[in-house]
Amino acid sequence: MPHSFGMRARTRHMFKRNFKEHGAPHLATYLVHYRVGDIVDIKANASEQKGMPHKFYHGKTGIVYNVTPRAVGVIIYKVVNGRYLEKRVNIRVEHIRHSKCRQEFLDRVKSNAALKREAKEKGEFVQLKRLPAQPRLAHKISIHNNVPETLTAKPYETTI
Repeated sequence: MPHSFGMRARTRHMFKRNFKEHGAPHLATYLVHYRVGDIVDIKANASEQKGMPHKFYHGKTGIVYNVTPRAVGVIIYKVVNGRYLEKRVNIRVEHIRHSKCRQEFLDRVKSNAALKREAKEKGEFVQLKRLPAQPRLAHKISIHNNVPETLTAKPYETTI
């Protein structure tokens, strides 16, 4: 059993870099713009120890509330004794990236706006609500020109 309880205890696999992605972060990491209200994913980069979040926040998603030249402040909700506490964590930009959790929603908003625009030009009504998968329609199968087949296993054959 492990006996150390340090900040990076039990993070051997959590903080490891992917295959062929070792070394310093790419320059594009520093050129990404973050704004207040952006949704970001936290993934600690072990090659940069400054501004690294605690291991608890690795893999969590939060909202940016503050932006500084090298770091951003992120609000994360943490469950403590059955209640949600709002935690404000300052993390360097090497350890965060924009989340793609809202991308499907934003794409749907654009497509719905285009559908509304087209329907308004034609003077039609368009239904934009998503529907769950519906049950399959009932149908009959006739054996008139459809002879049933009996499936059986092939007998074992040896090729020796």
